[in-house]
Amino acid sequence: MHLTSSPLDWYAARAAGVIAYLLLSFVVVLGTTMARKATLQRWPQFALEEVHRFAGLLVGAFVTIHIVAIAIDSWLPFSVASIAIPLLSLYRPVWVALGIVAAELLLALAVSNHYRRRLPYRFWRRAHYLNFAVWTAATVHGVGSGTDRSSTWLLALYSVAVAAVAIATTVRLLRGRTRISRSAGAVVAAAASVALLVGLALGPFRFQPKPWNARTFAGTLNGQVLRDFGVTQGIISLAGTSDGKQRALVRADLLIRPRGVETTTFQMELLPSGLLCLGHVTKIHTYGFEASCRTRDGSRRYVHAQWQPGQGSQLQGGQISVHA
Repeated sequence: MHLTSSPLDWYAARAAGVIAYLLLSFVVVLGTTMARKATLQRWPQFALEEVHRFAGLLVGAFVTIHIVAIAIDSWLPFSVASIAIPLLSLYRPVWVALGIVAAELLLALAVSNHYRRRLPYRFWRRAHYLNFAVWTAATVHGVGSGTDRSSTWLLALYSVAVAAVAIATTVRLLRGRTRISRSAGAVVAAAASVALLVGLALGPFRFQPKPWNARTFAGTLNGQVLRDFGVTQGIISLAGTSDGKQRALVRADLLIRPRGVETTTFQMELLPSGLLCLGHVTKIHTYGFEASCRTRDGSRRYVHAQWQPGQGSQLQGGQISVHA
């Protein structure tokens, strides 16, 4: 279901995920605080409930944007099944699975809220506590699989959200205790939660990104070779995808005349940035070629591609290497 390689889609997926998480944290904090009516006696109850409900709808909207943007982006290795079924993803399967579970539980909660008046109050009330499970799963999902998880700005946002939920939850659990006890407990819970979050994000979950516009890389090459020969000339075209340290789309076109190769063109698009490298094929092998291209900033790349003969026009298990 990969429909685009535009970096805008990738940015949309990341931004929607972060916004959905922050809104979910707000919903959890507000819901926890609403149970302590004494702290919100200045605000009309119906107004708080409407804000809570509307924020929940926004969470669902941004989660939907997050999922759809991931599904259609060609840079991300997700199929429709791997987005809907936990543990099918090839990319960090456990942490992605937690995100899927969180989204599905969120959908179940939305359905229960829609039919709230038809459900027993006790059942609805207990089901509502699943918001904590959704929030916890979403937190671990973001820290474990988000590509910005080691960024300072995202850690700051996550720390504020985690601290707020920890404080609201601790104050509620310690209701009936003295104000000093509640305050001390809230501070300890917030500090411990933030320390655990930062430790995971900068430790075992630390993100080590692949280069977007690598000058040097190697990977596998899969694609298709098409030949169209006429009476006086023919065209040989290769279109393929390089997977590895740097993902790229490559295309080579050769115009063939009886006396030899007339002209060639070569194009390589680095993903997900969309940076184009345009040039020519410089040497042709029986099952491979060499090419050189130049990007818009003037930097040059030299490409070597080779593969084994396959069935029909399919190119499987080839190799491509690029150097500056």
